[in-house]
Amino acid sequence: MNIRSPQTPAEWTAYYQLRYEVLRQPWQQPAGSERVPEDEDPATVHALRLAPDGTAIGVAMLQSAEQLRGQVRFMAVAPAWQGHGIGRELLEHLEEAGRRLGYLEIRLHAREAAVPFYKRLGYAVEAPSHTLFGSIPHFLMVKTLED
Repeated sequence: MNIRSPQTPAEWTAYYQLRYEVLRQPWQQPAGSERVPEDEDPATVHALRLAPDGTAIGVAMLQSAEQLRGQVRFMAVAPAWQGHGIGRELLEHLEEAGRRLGYLEIRLHAREAAVPFYKRLGYAVEAPSHTLFGSIPHFLMVKTLED
């Protein structure tokens, strides 16, 4: 598995570019909307999955939430690599980071189409969440981290 936090300016650029291309651009959102203040928090874990040629093919982040919880955000896999286990690798990487940080639980807001993916990996729907861009229903999902 070749997952790590972006190290170089080029890797950070590729990290944010993939976030934008997969999670914002298809809904005509402005460049820059793929960034949040939590990106700069030293407690945030950034995960970048590179292809053998060094291309960014998967990204995700884990930020600190209240009461020993982490929250996964901005999970994105390049379209050509979807269905190849990249999302699972990213999530497992972030769950392990969460364990090291002492988190007891991971939470995330999954797009409706991604709910079955997260269910397969042990997440449970807790409640309907928000609707992004007026058209993408999300669901709050939770997984308890075991030692």
